[in-house]
Amino acid sequence: MHPGYRNPQKKSVLFTAPGLVIGTVAFGAAGGWTASDMLASWSASGGSGLSCRIKGNISIDTGERIFHVPGQKYYEPTKITAKYGERWFCSEFEAWAAGWRKSKS
Repeated sequence: MHPGYRNPQKKSVLFTAPGLVIGTVAFGAAGGWTASDMLASWSASGGSGLSCRIKGNISIDTGERIFHVPGQKYYEPTKITAKYGERWFCSEFEAWAAGWRKSKS
């Protein structure tokens, strides 16, 4: 290793309240974080304490990846079938970071 080279370090910060995980953020060496860093840290925590109620659906007609949040028009009738690549998300940020868009209705 080059003597002047510094190996970047990442630190995870876990925000908690009694019995509840509020969020996880990973900070890079320069103090910034990326969506992949945040999701990796969240996954490492097991996502405990989070309610994953956002439905990630794939359109049969177009193949478009669309997520639905509780209260939206098509939330209740939308079914999630994992074998087709559909999935649940715990936050809108997580869905956007994975490349899905929010339903328009």
